[in-house]
Amino acid sequence: MSSATMSRGRTRGVAVLVASILLIIGAVVYIAFARSNSSGGDFNGAGNGVEQVIEIPEGASLTAMGPALTEKGIVRSDKAFQNAAMTNPDADNIQPGFYRLQEKMSAKEAVAALLDPANKIDMLKIPGGLTLMDVKVVGGDTRFGIYSNISSVSCGSDGENKGCVKVQELHDVAANADPASLGVPEWALERVNEHKGDPKRLEGLIAPGEYIVDPSADAQMILTDLITRSADKYNSTDIVGRAQAVGLSPYDLLTAASLVEREAPEGEFDKVARVILNRLKEPMRLEFDSTVNYGLESVELATGDSDREKVTPWNTYAMDGLPKTPIASPSEEAIQAMEHPAEGEWLFFVTVDDKGTTVFSNTFEEHQANVQRAYDSGILDSQR
Repeated sequence: MSSATMSRGRTRGVAVLVASILLIIGAVVYIAFARSNSSGGDFNGAGNGVEQVIEIPEGASLTAMGPALTEKGIVRSDKAFQNAAMTNPDADNIQPGFYRLQEKMSAKEAVAALLDPANKIDMLKIPGGLTLMDVKVVGGDTRFGIYSNISSVSCGSDGENKGCVKVQELHDVAANADPASLGVPEWALERVNEHKGDPKRLEGLIAPGEYIVDPSADAQMILTDLITRSADKYNSTDIVGRAQAVGLSPYDLLTAASLVEREAPEGEFDKVARVILNRLKEPMRLEFDSTVNYGLESVELATGDSDREKVTPWNTYAMDGLPKTPIASPSEEAIQAMEHPAEGEWLFFVTVDDKGTTVFSNTFEEHQANVQRAYDSGILDSQR
């Protein structure tokens, strides 16, 4: 064998040896990397600045949280998260909801972030009497409505979250989407369909309460979720049977209860409910200022003759019976007041001072005297 042949053989042998060593090193590195990802490896620090939204569902255990955080790239491994949770005595206090966390957080930082209320996305809070649209008060502030509150939850306090839901998107879906696809209950479909093109047509169909809203969902998904949950809530209380007992349809029960919500001071819900039923029975027009205001761009306690003459779907000075839709989200308390009104023959009521004192009367003459008391106190002075 020539020396050249022997040299080539040695070269090939060395190449094979080097390749084998590289393969072994690569395999060792891969195995170490895989193990670090699956069995306890951890990131360092408080994150890389890239934000992710994570949901902690109702009833979720710490064991269930780790995989979700790992999948989102927030923590490196489930094992690291479980270890960090075990060493934090407050970990069991992590609340359900949506959180904004950064990618590549150490497991310890992730647990701490889930315990920090600043990272929790606000719940959507809807009190009784809140309207879908914003309300501008003459000479005062703007009372933000349900659509604005949904957008605020979706977009965050600074309003800069990418892809969040804008108020106009909610208006468009509410006005034009198929009501059935939004979860509107069967007993409200016909009435809602009558007002296609108006975002107010869903008024009263999002029940008061606190809701966890997915900030990554679009306008249609959010409204569908809220309306479906509200319909389930109403139906679970036998809204159909309750309405029949009062002599109203379920939709009209919500509408009447919304008037109670907007007209009655605390403690007087059942008396205002009785006035509504007495007037409907007469029959006589309800003539509620709240129904006039509902169709105006800006509102105040006292309404003038020109506004009372405007024909709208809600103005009960210019129409018989109840408004065509609710004028707010009625609370369960207001609905119960319609079911169990106070005993009385009252046909009139007026708030006579800035303390909220409300006086009820049976005759127009008594009512006129009470209205004069209200004027004398200054409560009915117009700010326009």
